[in-house]
Amino acid sequence: MIELRDLTVRYGSTVAVDGVSLDLPTGKIYGLLGRNGSGKTSLLSALASYRRPARGSVRFDGADAFENPAVMRQTCFVRDTLDVNDSERVRGVLAVAGWLRPAWDHDYAARLVDLFELDPRKRISALSRGQRSALGAVLGLASRAPLTILDETYLGMDAVARSNFYRELLADYLVHPRTIILSTHLIEEVADLFERVIILDHGRLLLHEETDELRGRGITVTGPAAAVEAFAGGHPVLGEQSLGGVRAMTLDWRPEPADIARGEAAGLTFGPVGIQDLFIHLTSPSKRLEAIR
Repeated sequence: MIELRDLTVRYGSTVAVDGVSLDLPTGKIYGLLGRNGSGKTSLLSALASYRRPARGSVRFDGADAFENPAVMRQTCFVRDTLDVNDSERVRGVLAVAGWLRPAWDHDYAARLVDLFELDPRKRISALSRGQRSALGAVLGLASRAPLTILDETYLGMDAVARSNFYRELLADYLVHPRTIILSTHLIEEVADLFERVIILDHGRLLLHEETDELRGRGITVTGPAAAVEAFAGGHPVLGEQSLGGVRAMTLDWRPEPADIARGEAAGLTFGPVGIQDLFIHLTSPSKRLEAIR
């Protein structure tokens, strides 16, 4: 179990993470979501022992994480900035990772290097933005660290590289289970990987739920426009689309079975709500003003 208790991170007078408490059962893939400036990277930095919290604690199986060599050896934190020396060559970076990570898989790393078409002889300074991101993916996946944190690792990758990254992440996780925390803005692309979702908003914990439970809190209704509007009946609307006389409306509402039966009798069909639609709704400025009131 990973435990965060009243975790607070400050930069001078700025509070980046504000009293977050979380229990994170190990052996799951977590999606960490939040708008720019929500405190995601600051929270991950404290979780990975890169930064001492201003207040509160991070504990792994009851042990304090900060400056704890036993915990830090089991943690791999890959940031989008790729924390390596630009003068190093790719093969040198991989060699150092192999020395630092007890579970490092050299053969898997080599296969990933081929998959992402990286040249081991190149210096980091000669890599494109996408190649640097791909190297970050190699470092994170091949580490096989019990806690692997990937902070927007995909940045700079093209669509093919991102697809390969997601596929490899899931395939290797199934064979070598560990705790993976994936921070991302590309919610629709990667949401199917998440087993749990954590949402931060202005440094505070807004939500932590099982993915299926989160999807179940809303519903998408499709059918004749008049019937859809009648069914919605004043419930919060997350989004809507129209084509001719057909309308699809996404609602923040869990209808009862009797409501569904009534809607189907009116020619409506129903589907789950995407994580991105819920995220946009929950972190919108209007929603925040409602909470303040």
